[in-house]
Amino acid sequence: MLPVMKTTKKRTNKELKNFSLGKKSTDYPTTYSPKLLEAFANKNPSHIAWTTFVCTEFTSLCPKTGQPDFAKIFINYIADEKMVESKSLKLYLYSFRNHGDFHEDCIQTICNDLVHLMNPRFIEVIGEFTPRGGIAIFPYASASNEDEVFQDLRSERLFGYAPGKYSVKLERVY
Repeated sequence: MLPVMKTTKKRTNKELKNFSLGKKSTDYPTTYSPKLLEAFANKNPSHIAWTTFVCTEFTSLCPKTGQPDFAKIFINYIADEKMVESKSLKLYLYSFRNHGDFHEDCIQTICNDLVHLMNPRFIEVIGEFTPRGGIAIFPYASASNEDEVFQDLRSERLFGYAPGKYSVKLERVY
């Protein structure tokens, strides 16, 4: 039987005052910028819980041709002390719009930037890029902290990865 959890206290205005969320207007970035990412304290760090973000409108540019590449990005993570704020994540992902890089590099960069921001217990970033030239590319990147259970999870998911295995069918998103 699971233990009964205490209700989490409401966040204070002081905790929320520095977030870009809720500003009257939003400045959209024109270049890649990891500085857009914001984190907040995880109020339940003693609990292990998954968080998943799905970005259905990711774009970047081919570094060779400058043509746009389109993808769905899936970010699955288990937080430790910090969590990523969703609007800052949206703006950060938008910052790739004019960024020229290969699909695999974009996904690894996103994973690295989120690890740097949050230092999660475990994280994986999956890109499902729309086919161009008849080829679809589905890169995968992951990281874990030093805890053996999360290193084992990373190994299991890394070596068990297959396109679509850790992502979500879109009809479940909408």
